[in-house]
Amino acid sequence: MGYSAYQPVTMFEIEPISFELSNGVKVVYIRRSAFVAHLGVMFHSGSRFEREENAGLAHLVEHMIFKGTQSRSSLEIFSELDSVGGEINAYTNKEEVCVHASFRKVHLDVATGLLSDIVRNPIFSDDELKKEKVVILDEINSYLDTPAERIMDDFEELLFKDHPLGYNILGTKDTVNSLNREDLLTFVDQFFTADRAVVAVVGDFELEELKDLLEKDFGNIKRGEGELISQAYDKLESEHFNQHFDRANYQSHILLGGLAPVDKAHDRLAMTLLMNYLGGPAMNARLVINIREKYGYAYNIEASFTPYTEVGFWTIYAGTDPQYVEKTIALIQEDLQQLFKDGMVERDFLEAKEQLKGHVALSLDSNLELMFYAAKSLLFHDRVDNVEHIYNKIDALNLEQIREICSKVFDPSSISILNYGLKQDSV
Repeated sequence: MGYSAYQPVTMFEIEPISFELSNGVKVVYIRRSAFVAHLGVMFHSGSRFEREENAGLAHLVEHMIFKGTQSRSSLEIFSELDSVGGEINAYTNKEEVCVHASFRKVHLDVATGLLSDIVRNPIFSDDELKKEKVVILDEINSYLDTPAERIMDDFEELLFKDHPLGYNILGTKDTVNSLNREDLLTFVDQFFTADRAVVAVVGDFELEELKDLLEKDFGNIKRGEGELISQAYDKLESEHFNQHFDRANYQSHILLGGLAPVDKAHDRLAMTLLMNYLGGPAMNARLVINIREKYGYAYNIEASFTPYTEVGFWTIYAGTDPQYVEKTIALIQEDLQQLFKDGMVERDFLEAKEQLKGHVALSLDSNLELMFYAAKSLLFHDRVDNVEHIYNKIDALNLEQIREICSKVFDPSSISILNYGLKQDSV
């Protein structure tokens, strides 16, 4: 019997289990029948907690925790999981630092022991610090030489002017050079604490055995001494800008965007749907069809929405030949103006809902991405929604909510533009 498009299909589902360790560390476990497991430790400790003079500190800490602990050398840290075919990695964002590992499920104890050690007992030797600063300075140089990446951070710096959300995660050459061992130890002492931590596990383990192992390895992370408040961002309006810099190499880069509200859950979801419709990963995204397929002005055009704790922002990026810059901007503005005035039409709205559901399913079909989703959800929303709940929230969206969002975020007077043109020596 062949497959029918009208045949009922069982919904892909996840069943997150949340609990706390004795020290207050929050844990979320999602059991999946798989040979490979994923473990992540996420701290509410990103670059937004920095000051201008120590920008880049969180990112430097993320690098340095791999450079030795009280019981492991840097070589032992990198070799312990690698020697059994696993992987260990980390990233720093504006609002979190995450250390994570992927491994065969029989090596869960290796992963938990290793990750707990590097987040609890880093030594930050001066010799390793000197060497790692060179690595990060080279990373900064590489970033400065990549305009498609740099324009994103420069846009945030202009949008969140004089606020830590606008600081570059890498820091600057001056701030990185100024950081010392005491700065790193203080950061870990303040931010790598039980009350700011979430452990996420996706794999095939017996729950009670998992609890015992996590308690042994993460139950002794110290509790924090009180809530550390970052500089609040309660200004939901900012001066828009239209700036041009000669920072491109071979093509021009364009970024349009502005602030977006995140005070309500349905606002966040409505913005996600809206930006997915405009320039998400699908080839039928509105801007892709109009600017790439119809006119051929840009190979790469995409839209995104980034929500932080109390504010969010949206962007539309396009890379194009210099001769098409103004035409590309005009076409983007034309689409945004139509949405500002009229919102989405019902047919597009209903299709966008179904498309978003599909993208949710695809993203959670990766167990690694599922682990990141669970960790961030528990850390920032104190819950992990299953797929049915997410789909119900998507279904509950209505056209009036979309029109309301469009009238707020696509007001022409609030849209900012940043344009990277070709350097003179490239012309």
